[in-house]
Amino acid sequence: MRQSRPARSPRAGCAEGLIHRYFGGKSGLLFSLVKLHLAQESATTIERTACATLEAEIQKLMDWQLDHLWEEREFLCLAFSCGILQPRLSNLLRKYMPARTALVAQRIRSYKPSHRSNEDIEMFAHALISLGFEFGFIRPAILRQNRQQTKLLARQAASLLSRSLLTR
Repeated sequence: MRQSRPARSPRAGCAEGLIHRYFGGKSGLLFSLVKLHLAQESATTIERTACATLEAEIQKLMDWQLDHLWEEREFLCLAFSCGILQPRLSNLLRKYMPARTALVAQRIRSYKPSHRSNEDIEMFAHALISLGFEFGFIRPAILRQNRQQTKLLARQAASLLSRSLLTR
C-alpha cells in the first residue's frame, strides 16, 4: 500500500497544511506578507540623505515615490485587490497611509518652515502622498497611462505644491 503525501504548494515548496497551521490559510499568509512588506518599506522613506533645500527635498520625495510605486506595482495590485475583499487586510492598508504621511511630514519639518503650522505640514504631506499614489501607481499601473507623462505631471504638481509651502 502506497502512503499518501501531504499536498505541497508548488510555489511555496511546503505542505499547504503548514500555511494553515502557521498563518490560518492563504489570506493569513498574504496578511503577514503585506505587514512585513509595509514595515520594511516605511523604514526606507527616512533613510535617505537630506537635500540642500526644501524644494529639492519635495522633488526628491516625489521622485522616490513614483519610482518606488512603479517597482511595487504588482505587489500593490495584489494587496489592494485583496484588501477590497478582506477587511483585515484593508484595515492594515488603511493604517499604512497615516504612518507614511507622518514620515514625509517629519522630513519636511526638518527644514524648519517656521511660517507653517504643524497642520499645514501634515496636510502638505497628505497631498504629496496622494499625488504620488495617483501619478506613480493609479495612472501608469491601473489606467495604463504613459509613465513618463505621468511622471512629468507629478513633478510639476510637486513643484507647484512646494511653492505653496515656501511662500508666506
